[in-house]
Amino acid sequence: MKRTLTILLSAVLVCASHIAGAQTAPKIGGYAITTFKASDAEGAGGGEGFSVRLVRFYVSGKILENVDYKFQAQLNGTPHMRDYYFEWVKFPQFRVKVGQFKRPFTYENPFNPWDLGNGDYSLGVRSLAAIAVDRCGAPTAGGRDQGVQIQGDLLPLGSDGHRLLHYQIGVFNGNGINAADNNADKDLIGTLQLQPLKGWSIGAFGWLGNWTKDGITVERNRWSVGTKYDREGWSARAEYIKSYGHKLSEYNTETGSWSGTGIADAFYVTCGVPVKSWLKMAIAYDQYRDQGNEQTRHSLYSIAANFRPHKNLQLQLSYRYHENKLLADPYYNELWFEAFFRF
Repeated sequence: MKRTLTILLSAVLVCASHIAGAQTAPKIGGYAITTFKASDAEGAGGGEGFSVRLVRFYVSGKILENVDYKFQAQLNGTPHMRDYYFEWVKFPQFRVKVGQFKRPFTYENPFNPWDLGNGDYSLGVRSLAAIAVDRCGAPTAGGRDQGVQIQGDLLPLGSDGHRLLHYQIGVFNGNGINAADNNADKDLIGTLQLQPLKGWSIGAFGWLGNWTKDGITVERNRWSVGTKYDREGWSARAEYIKSYGHKLSEYNTETGSWSGTGIADAFYVTCGVPVKSWLKMAIAYDQYRDQGNEQTRHSLYSIAANFRPHKNLQLQLSYRYHENKLLADPYYNELWFEAFFRF
């Protein structure tokens, strides 16, 4: 915690003093999400009730002529750094980012919680992009890691000049946020995306890596394909994700053998429809199979209403129906209410 606060304080002081050659004043902001959740799941005790989902504070801007920076900290729970990076942005065709930031895996992972539309990340992205606890057993990383990445947009098209090809490829520790690497290997993660029409993208993603704890290494090899559309208030996303590699919990230390299939997969489809300038509806179907078979399927159906009376205030009411075959009583309902604030 002390290290996190020191990094954040240093970032504020650096930005506030306008590092030599700064081209823009630092932008200081933040946002918070407060939540009420009710559930009739067996053993859930009626749900979580009221809670603070997150409170974040960030500083971003530009130093020198072609270098962007961002520092972002999460303040609720145990305060910690979420992002800290510098990015050389002189050419749109070739940019270089160094630090801690979102892994370039799946369309949904880079989304801000404000823009998801249906309340939360999909089950597969939570488990297979490490938004929550990673399937392999690695702790929650918010989809982030430490490393270096190159990215760019190529081949402008049409009268609007949108770029046909977007690419990202990065080398990462594989150990998540705020943690040094603990083995000699690095994770290689990347994506290629085509944008035939402005706002519509088709992409493929790949992840080759592993994770080590207590001398045991689990493979983490994954791929995903998907598409997304976002224009004039309308939005849609669909992705399929597949993972190869066991969970750490599936290793038997006495026999040196593994249980489970070593395979997981997931897909989701979501659509957002503008009703008014201040109201948008979102529907989604989401499925995650922990062992890649029907016996471990968790399906989630959801519908959400997003009210935005002000650009910095969003209220969301969502209903979620679960069928989780890993539970003794697989069918249950949830009602979520979330309030998003930012400055």
